[in-house]
Amino acid sequence: IVVSLVLSVGLLGAGAGPRYGGTLVLATTAEPPNLDPTRHTCIPSAQINFHVGEALFFLTPEGEIKPSLAIGYEVCEDGLLWTLTLREGVRFHDGTPFNADAVKFNLERFLAIGQFKGARPAIFRFLLAAIVKVEVLGEYTVVLHTAAPFAPLKAHLTHAFTVILSPTAIKALGGAIIEAPIGTGPFKFKEWVRGEHITLVANKNYWGGRPYLDEIIVRPIPEEATRIMMLEAGEVDVIIGVPPMDIPRLEADPAINMLIVPGLATDYIGLNNFRGPFSDVRVRHAVNYAIDRESFVEHILGGLGTVATAPIAPVVAGYHTAGPWPFNPERAKELLAEAGFPDGFRTTLRVTPPRLLHAEAVQADLREVGIEVEIIVTEWAAFLATIILPPAESVMDMFMLGWITMTGDADYGLFPLFHSSQWAPVGVNRVFYKNERVDELLAAGRVILDIEERKALYAEAIELIWQDAPWVFMFHRVESRAELVHVQGVVYRPDLILCFRSAWIKAR
Repeated sequence: IVVSLVLSVGLLGAGAGPRYGGTLVLATTAEPPNLDPTRHTCIPSAQINFHVGEALFFLTPEGEIKPSLAIGYEVCEDGLLWTLTLREGVRFHDGTPFNADAVKFNLERFLAIGQFKGARPAIFRFLLAAIVKVEVLGEYTVVLHTAAPFAPLKAHLTHAFTVILSPTAIKALGGAIIEAPIGTGPFKFKEWVRGEHITLVANKNYWGGRPYLDEIIVRPIPEEATRIMMLEAGEVDVIIGVPPMDIPRLEADPAINMLIVPGLATDYIGLNNFRGPFSDVRVRHAVNYAIDRESFVEHILGGLGTVATAPIAPVVAGYHTAGPWPFNPERAKELLAEAGFPDGFRTTLRVTPPRLLHAEAVQADLREVGIEVEIIVTEWAAFLATIILPPAESVMDMFMLGWITMTGDADYGLFPLFHSSQWAPVGVNRVFYKNERVDELLAAGRVILDIEERKALYAEAIELIWQDAPWVFMFHRVESRAELVHVQGVVYRPDLILCFRSAWIKAR
């Protein structure tokens, strides 16, 4: 750290390289519903807490797992004990010391065990559900006990939803949801004006060296055209989610850098497997046959993506090719007739504003096979509230969403979405899919440590999921962002969180 700071000062003196100071304005597609890791469900929330807090391990842009608040670990021979060595000399933004007690407090709160017995566990509890006990062995040593070996545990401990926050601050809330997180990260939470912005300021005492930026302002701007207009006018510095038709213009603008990167995301249409027409696998197959994905990728995405060939993206460890589904509207009509819908049926498709164009393309394809789709557009928080209702209360027929396998491990991209124990609202199996063999395979993939054995389990599970078609598997996403040329050092993590730890602003 000392060396890097000396180099930076030297470069500053030479009039080149990273410089301290300045405010960066980020325009995002949605506002976080909350800033409590136990209630997180989306990237907008993670984007904030990733900078305010830190997880025990860190996932690099290259997909490697590196030390963060934990600097080392050992796993016992039977795989049931993980002994973590923690970083010393770190403090939370409120001055509370970071230590093993803080880790125990946060993990137990996430899992709702121990002193939190009876409390509601985290929505993403599946990340750490294998942990049955958190034991403190010393000020900087903590032992995680698991009921069975848990292969993806280290990867899951990189997740932005597992950040460690100040126990002092959390206890002061008396059980209320966190909306002003206090962590150990490179930026401190300053304020949240709902509907307008969230402001973070530099943590000048950050253990990794203070960040270059003085301040980050995150503005939720759902309308794509507005985000782009504000970038071109210099009102924001960075935007995410650039429509394909706007990319050539932004690429030609000398004041803007356009960046496109492959991602870990698969976009899909969720189908209600519990009730209605989509409870019949023939109808689910028909919908998959009815949509022309190649045309969708070419004309709607502008080639920025690939037709889905599995529920998880090809870059995810454990990926297996199962598709794609061919475009065959005649077969779709045959299956609908077999299922008792020779004239089709009416249904609804719920989306957020950025996916409206996607929904209209799907609507047109389904109309050709007799399925009339009403598109229901709602803002992000209302959309999430609708798709997490339990099966008996659900009003959802179809919804359009994406899933980012944020840890890079197939478990994260399959278990929470397709294991029957994860039905909403407890988990994120929001389509109420159940296949006992898939349950067995996904459970086994968590406890078997051999990489090749895990791959074989996931390959079988992916084949079964593909044939059960609980989703319309749409495309593997390519991510886009645009930034003003004076912005330097912003990095996309594999989980698609923008990292500003080393970002800086050139003098204009």
